[in-house]
Amino acid sequence: MTEEVIKLKGIPASSGIAIGKAYIWAKEEFIVPKESITDEEIPTQIQLFEEALIRTRREILDLQKKISSEMGQGEAQILDAHLLVLEDRMLIEEVIARLKKEKLTVAYIFQDVLKRYIQVFLKIEDEYLKEKVSDINDVGRRVLRNLLGRVPRRFDDLKEKVILVSHDFSPSDTAAMPKKNILSFVTDIGGKTSHTAIMAKSMAIPAVLGLEVGTSTIKSGDMLIVDGTAGYVFINPTLEILEKYKKEETLFRNLSQRFVQLKDLPAITLDGKRVHIAANIELPDEIPSVLEHGAEGIGLYRSEFFYMNRSDLPSEEEHYEAYKFVAKAVGDNSVIIRTMDLGGDKFASQLKIPHDMVPFLGWRAIRFCLARPDIFKMQLRAILRASVFGRLRLMYPMISGIEELRQANQILEEAKKELREKGLKFDENIEVGVMIEVPSAAMTADILGKEADFFSIGTNDLIQYSIAVDRTNEKVAYLYEPAHLGVLRLIRNIIEAGHNANIWVGMCGEMAGDATFCIILLGLGLDEFSMPSAVIPEIKHIIRSVTTKQAKEIADQALSLSTAKEVEDFANSKLLELNLL
Repeated sequence: MTEEVIKLKGIPASSGIAIGKAYIWAKEEFIVPKESITDEEIPTQIQLFEEALIRTRREILDLQKKISSEMGQGEAQILDAHLLVLEDRMLIEEVIARLKKEKLTVAYIFQDVLKRYIQVFLKIEDEYLKEKVSDINDVGRRVLRNLLGRVPRRFDDLKEKVILVSHDFSPSDTAAMPKKNILSFVTDIGGKTSHTAIMAKSMAIPAVLGLEVGTSTIKSGDMLIVDGTAGYVFINPTLEILEKYKKEETLFRNLSQRFVQLKDLPAITLDGKRVHIAANIELPDEIPSVLEHGAEGIGLYRSEFFYMNRSDLPSEEEHYEAYKFVAKAVGDNSVIIRTMDLGGDKFASQLKIPHDMVPFLGWRAIRFCLARPDIFKMQLRAILRASVFGRLRLMYPMISGIEELRQANQILEEAKKELREKGLKFDENIEVGVMIEVPSAAMTADILGKEADFFSIGTNDLIQYSIAVDRTNEKVAYLYEPAHLGVLRLIRNIIEAGHNANIWVGMCGEMAGDATFCIILLGLGLDEFSMPSAVIPEIKHIIRSVTTKQAKEIADQALSLSTAKEVEDFANSKLLELNLL
């Protein structure tokens, strides 16, 4: 007798089809007995605690290196929050104070303090801080494991390819996974911008997150179909469903291979409109992948990594050498360097950026730069100096109005003057752009366009600010909708304002690399698409398969609809009609 097929709906976090057996990855639990110690044992227990913290820090730094080499610096930065927990002096001092007072083992005291911290965070109404619970849990288990002398849990018994199912995966879990044996991720919680989604995309495997009942419904050994494009998981499917998805899996794979063959061709529509396709990068090490996937330059070079995981500030020479390397590596193609966008979800302890209660609306990006012109000017000088080695452009993040653009440009002029006085050469006419990611900037783009050389739309933040949805909060992940009519209208207005001011308009948010929205953005007149390298061939294929007239008609129809679902369904139906999906 066959079991009934169960179909679960979650959040589609990474496209593709995976078919295979489920493997339940259960959360590691620690039970620490309450044991007393003598006064003489206190120094030994404190030393044990300090050694556990040092060992845990070393483990996390090693994991960061592993993630960075395999997936990129952006993914490695997910573990920055873990390091901050280890450096929390209040937590460390409370453990030592209670150890001396209560004379109980440090493992018991640490676990008790950790539980109290977690309860405090869970009661806080701010959703961003609530999300830090998973970081505290993950680090806490690592410290406890080291205190108790346990061997870290491994995936050694994964001898075949499986679909991993868990309540959630910590960054440490995903870093330790044998990538060759992982077909897909399925979780109870998480959304499109969670670290699990980021990892799945980096590994190019399908993922469905936010199922809620995944671990309570799926058993190890169950046959699963994971549709990462639509967000469905089938448990023990019938032969008919299995055959259908095997065909879809083959089609998806063949299509991906076909895309790769187009990577070196230009992105030109059937009626001759040339569109620029660029890549987003975090590190100079990503340049080989950029060139391999056919990018025409760098549309977004994030510069925050210079400031992460270090106790000192990076020097002007460090900046200069990195920018010089990238400028030379891409040859005649353009490189857009976004000035540092610290704050929000990216912290650098040596800069003493506060952890705001509402971090995405706090002291971050250009606001921090204008408040610390000494640090900002050092980066600007490095960019200017490197500009003689290629086509460098610079871009300011989170500009909310013309005053900030003028203030930033004033500091840029001061940096130019300092270089002239030293007799150092630079591109006197370096292009300066504005990243449009704040609604106020989108609505005054006509004013900004008079003093900017180009716009680049940062949809990740523009969407969350426009819809008032924290993109790191899994409870409202379903509201994060790029197809929302409010978002599409803002994008249309930005592009029109840019063109009316005779400047080009690009996009560097995730939306630029999403096949669903490619034709709509093309129809709205977007000049440049910048995205993760891996998706460049697919976007080129779509652009090369339509005319500008078709794209404009599709965009006009999409903006006449009422809901995000209607827009997405319509866009996908057009891709199917054109045999592009």
